[in-house]
Amino acid sequence: MPLITISRSIGSGGGVIAAKVAEALKVELYDDLKLQHTAIDMGIPLEDLKSLDEKAPWFFDRLLSRKPESYLSIMESVVYKVAQEGQGVILGHGSQWLLRVFDCAFHVYIHSTGSSRIRYIMETKGMSREAAEKLVAKTDNEQSGFFRYAFHMDWNDPSLYDLIINTEKLGIEAAAKLIVDTAGSEALSECSLTAVGGMERLSLKKRVEAAILETDINPYLFSIEVPEKGVVHLNGTTYSEEEKNKLIRVVRQVSGVSNVKVEIGIMPAGV
Repeated sequence: MPLITISRSIGSGGGVIAAKVAEALKVELYDDLKLQHTAIDMGIPLEDLKSLDEKAPWFFDRLLSRKPESYLSIMESVVYKVAQEGQGVILGHGSQWLLRVFDCAFHVYIHSTGSSRIRYIMETKGMSREAAEKLVAKTDNEQSGFFRYAFHMDWNDPSLYDLIINTEKLGIEAAAKLIVDTAGSEALSECSLTAVGGMERLSLKKRVEAAILETDINPYLFSIEVPEKGVVHLNGTTYSEEEKNKLIRVVRQVSGVSNVKVEIGIMPAGV
């Protein structure tokens, strides 16, 4: 069973489709709420979450109040973490880009025309036409702007996707069936142990990056590598011995780190 990412424009029915696909394939659906719980299980500090309602949607959107780079690292680490399962349906969160190098990931984009999306929102959310139009315009702008900022790509670039579905023509039921049928094709490969291991290492690297970005340590003076499970290799320089020791402490405290290998020099004064 492949790992499926489903990206969607608001009002296209993509969320409903993702739920139907996961149910039909009997795999986990990683929507915003499920990813939130995964982030908590991964050990994201509770003080970072204390102002959040754990049952509220758009958990990751709320994290945008943090440093943008830290937010991205957290989001990426969670996506890589859930991808380690090797199967499931991941809804949004840049998963089509983050998992692009893994052949076992099947990327789907759900879209529809503007008028169809506005009508869908009016019907499902009980909004007026004016409110629905504003919601579509605002969400489209935010999604495309964030995607350009985070990944330097156009959200609508067809090269990001293996299958693009217009729900105005196919409808939700047919769209879900098409994805399920395609997912069962022998042409789609399952995630190998090598791919799963790669996701695991990437997830740990992003967690380490996020932890460092929450400090005053300059992250551009050194590189971070995770050559094997639990092992973090730091290579580069810091401004002082005190900062070097702080860096090591921060990395060792990250959940999943079992060994820290350090090749860090001290930058000469005045440089």
